[in-house]
Amino acid sequence: MDREFTSFKEFYPFYLSQHENRVCRHLHYVGSIFVICVLVASIVLNNYTLLWLMPIVGYGFAWVGHLFFEKNKPATFKYPLYSFIGDWVMLWDWLTRKKV
Repeated sequence: MDREFTSFKEFYPFYLSQHENRVCRHLHYVGSIFVICVLVASIVLNNYTLLWLMPIVGYGFAWVGHLFFEKNKPATFKYPLYSFIGDWVMLWDWLTRKKV
C-alpha cells in the first residue's frame, strides 16, 4: 500500500480490491449495521455512553475479516477517512445490489 491517493474516487477501487473475500465483506456489513443499531439504541435509550461501542463493533468485525479471511492489513491504518467512507459506500452498494 505504497500508493498515495488524493481523492476518494481514486481510492475506492483500491478499497474494493482489499475486500475481495466474501466473508470479509459480510463482516464489514454486519459491523456497519451494528454501528447503526448502537447509534439508534443510544438515542432511544437516552444512553450516550453506548456510543463508545460504535468503533469497537464496527472495526472489530472488519478487522476480524481482514485478519482471518482477507489476510491483509486494513486500509484504515493508512487512509482512515477514505476507509471510513469506503465502509459506508460498500454497504450502500451491497444494499442497493451494485458492484459488491
